[in-house]
Amino acid sequence: MTATLEEPANQTRSPAANRLRTTMAAARLSFNWLGVRKSLNAHQKNQAADSFGAEGKFLSAGKKLLDTSHAAYKAVTAIRGRAVAYWKGVSLPYPEPGIRLIRQDAITDFDNQIASFGTDLEEAVSELDRHYDELRDAARRRLGDLFDVGDYPATLVGLFGIEHDYPSVEPPDYLRQLSPELYEQECRRVQSRFDQAVQLAEAAFMEELAKLVNHLTERLGGEDDGKPKVFRDRAVVNMTEFFDRFRQLNVGSNEQLDALVARAQSIVGGVAPQELRDSGVLRQQIATQLATVQSSLDGLLVDRPRRNIQRRPR
Repeated sequence: MTATLEEPANQTRSPAANRLRTTMAAARLSFNWLGVRKSLNAHQKNQAADSFGAEGKFLSAGKKLLDTSHAAYKAVTAIRGRAVAYWKGVSLPYPEPGIRLIRQDAITDFDNQIASFGTDLEEAVSELDRHYDELRDAARRRLGDLFDVGDYPATLVGLFGIEHDYPSVEPPDYLRQLSPELYEQECRRVQSRFDQAVQLAEAAFMEELAKLVNHLTERLGGEDDGKPKVFRDRAVVNMTEFFDRFRQLNVGSNEQLDALVARAQSIVGGVAPQELRDSGVLRQQIATQLATVQSSLDGLLVDRPRRNIQRRPR
């Protein structure tokens, strides 16, 4: 059926996609970051090329301005890694680069957490700046004639930052009056995006669960030199965290996936890592039960490409 302006065109055909669209918000995370690599200039490339008997214009070469293995620099980049991991952990994928979907009722918590990362980053950059002279002197020694003081700002403070915003993914309302035809076209495009987002979320959950189940099954059922394999508490904790995230972000788009997650949770829920270490019988029991979940997940993952290309009836 063709959407009309009286019957909103921006309603998706998929109930799951519609739930995503009405309960989630687009969130984008970005970074301002000092570049620590720089291409050599033409003269420097020609010099480098001469040592190989090559032509400079066919050579690509660069220099590293700072030692990124320094503890203070690694502390800065670690905060970026934590921020990205948090953003991905509380959100679902969206088929546009740099955008993910978070629950609308989680926006305040998201704002506060990103602000906290920003504060941590400022402190880490201040610490890095205290080592800046040391890092610059080390670069001078290592780069030799390639060192150029002009490559280095006076201070590192203010050159790193975390930003986030909530871009609109809905058709702009002014198009209703300016061009109803274009408005409906945009509505169909957004509809398609959210249908894709549902598929991306399903695939992400399936793949993550499969990875976690495969790892824990292999750790519990395998042996090294006739002895049970060692596994870390994290193998169980990761699954527990997955169940919590699935409960918070799942939009109920795939009954088979829902059933498999519930099955996996019933198998490992309430089981402490130390219990698995202490009881070989329990280890084998859990491994055997998880193997059935693993087999079913493998079937869903193999079947997924075929299911994704099927068109819904109009």
